[in-house]
Amino acid sequence: MAAIDPRVVIEEFLDSHDLEFEQKDANTFLITLPGEKKLQTHCALIVGDHSLSINAFVIRKPDENEGAVHAWCLAKNAGMYGIAFAINELGDIFLVGRLPLAAVTDREIDRLVGAVLQYSDSSFNPLLELGFANSIRREWAWRLNRGESLANLEAFKHLI
Repeated sequence: MAAIDPRVVIEEFLDSHDLEFEQKDANTFLITLPGEKKLQTHCALIVGDHSLSINAFVIRKPDENEGAVHAWCLAKNAGMYGIAFAINELGDIFLVGRLPLAAVTDREIDRLVGAVLQYSDSSFNPLLELGFANSIRREWAWRLNRGESLANLEAFKHLI
């Protein structure tokens, strides 16, 4: 029995779930996942020779409390399915994972993409509070001073 091409599995999954995606090349799928707190999470599924890599941007390098942000991420890693928080050489925070090609099924892609969306969305506000509180306060004051909308900052009102 011939193995199913993981690229076909991924493309069929993305099409059947009406997810916005672009196939950058034969092995790379760039997906935009809609969220509630983090409005969009950009995720790449990359088919390699032996494994599927999952990479999703969460937030840029924290402006403050970098150690506390990293500790928060490490504490969360222990209970996460299939992916984990990681930082790149610039200090930006990502969700990353790897799956053997033989394990690439519709169900497993669903679980991993769902995990990326859940972890990215649920971690977004806590990470902003830990790593960008002073920036949020400055933005709040700037908008208030100019009569601008505070709607998308309401979740952080307790920081003011």
